[in-house]
Amino acid sequence: MPTLPPEQREQSDPSPQEPHRARRMAESFGVDAQRYDTARPGYPDALMARIVAGSPGREVLDIGCGTGIAARQFQAAGCAVLGVEPDARMAGFARARGLPVEVAAFEAWQPAGRRFDTVIAAQSWHWVDPVAGAAKAARVLRPGGRLAIFGHAYEPPAEVAEPFAAACRRVVPDSPFNGMPARRPLDLYRAAYTKTAGTIRETGRFEAPEQWRFDWRQSYTRDQWLDLLPTTGGLTRLRPDQLAEVLGAVGAAIDSLGGHFTMEFTTLAATAVRAGTS
Repeated sequence: MPTLPPEQREQSDPSPQEPHRARRMAESFGVDAQRYDTARPGYPDALMARIVAGSPGREVLDIGCGTGIAARQFQAAGCAVLGVEPDARMAGFARARGLPVEVAAFEAWQPAGRRFDTVIAAQSWHWVDPVAGAAKAARVLRPGGRLAIFGHAYEPPAEVAEPFAAACRRVVPDSPFNGMPARRPLDLYRAAYTKTAGTIRETGRFEAPEQWRFDWRQSYTRDQWLDLLPTTGGLTRLRPDQLAEVLGAVGAAIDSLGGHFTMEFTTLAATAVRAGTS
């Protein structure tokens, strides 16, 4: 999926390996919260069930909750969920759907002595300082509580990905990411979760981290995919004319496939249980 073009990155020019420093991008998704909530997929039921079953209770903290997509799944499973979200627009949408949300970046959020049975980050941990975030998650978890960081690998088939990449090269020709393959291999995503697991381990506050994988598929029509694309990081801050060019190219590619395609999703998780007795 797209990465932030260079002229739209932070003035400090954070490395692609340090997305948590790109605060303006991290807080850009609320530009169309309704679209984000409608277009973004939920998470596999098997993942939700495994997290709930492996937690000592039903009090959940959702880091970077966005519009509440994952949080509502946990609520449906009988959990009491509190969201923390830096974008007030996303937080407002989530509140309107019944999720209590406190507006703050997780690193700056004040727990005020509250502790939780489960701390989750759904498609949001890359916007959190990984070292500070893991340590803070340990502080707000009860002993035996579970930290679960998870997200999707968004890689459409080559027939869709390659025209998308070509359009991005035209729109932002000097992007340093233009040399990347149109479809990033799953191993890159897995390596990121392995690194996350290592950061969790390095806190010394958790039992041995585990990595989980869930494979599933979802069909998309042309309109459904073009509705989702503008909610992804590299496109949230494009000018309307730039976005129209990218979407036009992708739409034509999907039309050539008969107006729809099947997306092979992999949802990955890094998870660990809070060690200790206090």
